[in-house]
Formats: sequence, C-alpha cells, structure tokens
Amino acid sequence: MAVEVEAPQVVPLRKSEEQLAEESSEARSFALRYGLDFVDMGEFRIDNDIFRTIPFDLMLRYRFVPESQLDGRIAVVMADPSDVIKIDEMELLLGQPVEVRVGVGSAIDEILQKSESAQRVLDEATEDFRIQLVQEDDEGEEILSIDRITADTSPIIKLVDSTIFNAIQRRASDIHIETRDTEVLIKYRIDGVLYQAMEPIDKRHHQTIISRIKVMSELDIAEKRVPQDGRFKVRLKGRTIDFRVSIMPSVHGEDCVIRILDKESMNKDFKNLRLDILGFDADTMRKLRKFIREPYGMVLVTGPTGSGKTTTLYAALSEIQSSEDKIITIEDPVEYQLTGITQIPVNEKKGLTFARGLRSILRHDPDKIMIGEIRDEETAQIAIQSALTGHLVFTTVHANNVVDVLGRFLNMKVDLYNFVSALNCILAQRLVRKICLSCRRPVKASRELLEESGLDPAEHGERTFYEGAGCIECNGTGFFGRLAVSELLDLSDPIREMILDRRPASEIKRAARDEGMTFLRDSALDQAFQGITTLREINKVTFVD
Repeated sequence: MAVEVEAPQVVPLRKSEEQLAEESSEARSFALRYGLDFVDMGEFRIDNDIFRTIPFDLMLRYRFVPESQLDGRIAVVMADPSDVIKIDEMELLLGQPVEVRVGVGSAIDEILQKSESAQRVLDEATEDFRIQLVQEDDEGEEILSIDRITADTSPIIKLVDSTIFNAIQRRASDIHIETRDTEVLIKYRIDGVLYQAMEPIDKRHHQTIISRIKVMSELDIAEKRVPQDGRFKVRLKGRTIDFRVSIMPSVHGEDCVIRILDKESMNKDFKNLRLDILGFDADTMRKLRKFIREPYGMVLVTGPTGSGKTTTLYAALSEIQSSEDKIITIEDPVEYQLTGITQIPVNEKKGLTFARGLRSILRHDPDKIMIGEIRDEETAQIAIQSALTGHLVFTTVHANNVVDVLGRFLNMKVDLYNFVSALNCILAQRLVRKICLSCRRPVKASRELLEESGLDPAEHGERTFYEGAGCIECNGTGFFGRLAVSELLDLSDPIREMILDRRPASEIKRAARDEGMTFLRDSALDQAFQGITTLREINKVTFVD
C-alpha cells in the first residue's frame, strides 16, 4: 500500500552575492573531494519530461533535482552526496542506478520551491477546471487526449481555456475573436446579443491565440489567407461539449467565431423540455400540439439562424415520445441528446449527408423522423415522400415567414401538389429576450418609441410597459433568457387550393388572417403588452406593419 509522505516545507532564503559565491566555492570543493562533477545551477535547465516522472515528495525528501536520463541510469544534482544510505534508498525508489552530481544547496531548494509553488497555484486555479480535448480516429471512435494544465503551460493556452470555460458559465452561444488595428477583442453572444468578455488584448498575441484554436480544431496553422472551418470537443466536469470553429481572414488578421453546442446542457429547462416552456401563446401551442400528434405528414419550422427552430423540434419530440414509436433524427450536429431517441450526426467528410442518412433511416422502420435542416433538392424530395408514405416528419428550413417557405421549396423544384399534400403546418418563429425578473420595473413608452413600433400614441400613450434596470443576476443587461414569438399557418383546404393556384403571397396572408392566424408581429406585441419583453426588443426581430 502506498504511503503518502508529508513534504517538508522549503523556506526560500534571500542571499547576498557574497554568500552565493561562498556556497558555490564550498560545493566545488565538495565535488572535487569526492571526484564528482559540479553543476552550475545558474545555467541549470529542468528537463520537464524527467521532472514529471519522479514523485515531487521524493525530490523534497532527498533534496535533489533530476538532470538527465542516461543509458541505464539517471543523473541527479544534490547538495550533499556523502550519505551513501540515502543514495541507496533513492536508487531503490527510482528503480535504477543514480549518478550523483554536486550543486549549490540553496539553488536546489529554490528550484524545488518554485516548482512546488507554481504547481500549488495552478492546482488551486484549476481545481474545478479540467478541460480534456476529445479527438476522433479514422473509425470515428473517441480517444481522450488530456490537455492538462501544468506548471510549464503557455499563458495563451490558459487564456483560451479560461475564455471557453467562462463562456459556458455565462450561458454564451458563441465566442467572437475580432482583430482590430492594435488590439484583439473577445466577445460572447449571450441571449442573442454580443457583449465584450474582457479587456482588449494586445495585437501581438493575436496569432498565438488563433494558432491555439487551430491546433484544437485540427486546422492548418500555416494557412492564413483563406477561411477554414473545423470543430473540436472538450470534456468539462464530466460532460462533453461540441464546438464549431470558423476562421476568416480580415484586413487586420484572422477573425474567429466558436459556436458552443452543449449537448448535455445543465440548463434545468432542458431536463424536462416541453413546448410550454418555450413561450408560445396558448392558441399556437394548442394547434401545434394537434399537428405533432398526427399519424403522418410534415411539420415544418422556419426562421433565421439562431431562432430556436431545433429547440422547438426537440420539445415537440419530447412531448410525443413513447415506447410504442421509433423516433430517429439526423442532425448537423446533434445539439442536445434526448433519451429514448436515435440521433445520427451528419458527417460530410465521411460521405454521410442528410440525403444519404435519410435513405438509411427509412430502412430502419421509423414512425417519426426529424431532419435537422432541408438544404437541397434531394433531401426535400425524400422528406416529402416520407411524409406521404405514412411517416411523421419534423424538419426546418431557412425562410423569413410562413409564406416565404412556399417559394423556397418551389425553388428546390419539388412537386407542388406533393408538397402541399404532405404539409400539416408551417411554424415561423423568432427569439426575443425576456426582461430580467430581478430588476423589472414599470415605464411609460415615449411618443417616438410608440410611433417607431407602429402604435398609435393616443391609444397606447398611457399603457404601462416594463424594462430591466440591470442587476447582478442579468450582468447589468436588464434581460435574462429568451422566449419564442411565432406564427402558425394551418394548411386548411382553402389555403391548399390557393397555394396550388399559385395565388400571390398577400392573398394567402389575408385568407390566413381571416381563418384566425396570429402573425409574428402581433405575437411579439402581445409579449410586450404583458410586460415579458420590451418594444425595442421586438422591433429588432420583427417588421413593423
């Protein structure tokens, strides 16, 4: 059984040049008397590879530092090599013969003191911060290569690791590294808005920061003139987090954006993900719940990048999941892991595209399928055929509103009749920031703001709105978290006929409104009237009618 030996405390001593010279002279005489080599500790450089292989308490107990690994033996520097019994014990504990060299005792103590202090400081600083880089081999299996923070770690590595760690702690979705004329700015995107993460960094450190990120993402560090995309994973506090990296050359150097995809999110809401926590109004939620429980067809969610489309689909799948149905998803990448659902990540490098994966999924006898995004004609055709042949298909597409989706699919050259027959509903959504409940306060909107928001000052001038004053909970922003504002197009028979007749978008909108559809702007205004968000916030994400 291994016994832990308490390391003796090494007390650093400030010595004058005369004292150091005297000690050096005594050590030289000592070496000469015993026929040993003398080592000038002023020029001594630690071999870190050997240093790390020897237990630190052993070096403290016997007061030595390793110098080099020789053929079949190890060379060490000691202050007092006269104790033969001590050297025999060292050889026994090190498992090899020891070649002793003589050095100044106080210099050996100083090296050990520095090593111990540096290690102790880092241990305290990184006690809860162990980042482990996860790499993949050719077979796609995960191999752990531990990127440990040790005494000789580069400050740039610590800076990048700390930036990633801090971003995760602050709920950031992206890290932006922007290069300016004389400085480098690091920003976090939190709740959809960019905030400066720290003081600007000197421009001379820019290339080393970018190179570190390239090494983590397995990109070409020598290539600086063309954009590069990569990804890496880290294991942090027992959970694996995916990062997508995009590096792009700019006038002042390379800029970098890191997207954080926390698959095993610690967010409490995602432990019990349901549609009602996303912020949909009661009428939209009632209709959407009806469509996601249909036996077959297509539920299509649309909106710009970062509008919460995938989260909405996950919430829908969580609600309808049961042991009687097989649900398979294909995503790029898998953003959150859902228990009981088969999730497949797209791997373009290995040839696993959405279309190829979708064909394979259909041979696995699924009841419900989720396609992360329809990007091309082939994927669109297979998705529509799946919806027509008895599968319930959930998918997303990039478009601004429910009517624009129709043009997007027509552009992909899909058969219009099949597309309209397959569709159950189209949901368009945006995300708006919620006012922080800890510092929410009532305010009166100015006449200018009401007019900018398309509201009549005479009608809404006395209405009470709310805003966040800014507090410690929300980092002084006045907002905490986001919710979805949406519009849901129910593919009723009259709407289907209008689409097949290729009627103008304005007519389809008018008919949908007559059938009771609530548009994006109306949904957003309703949230502002309830004091959940602000007028300025909804003006940023929806058009004023």
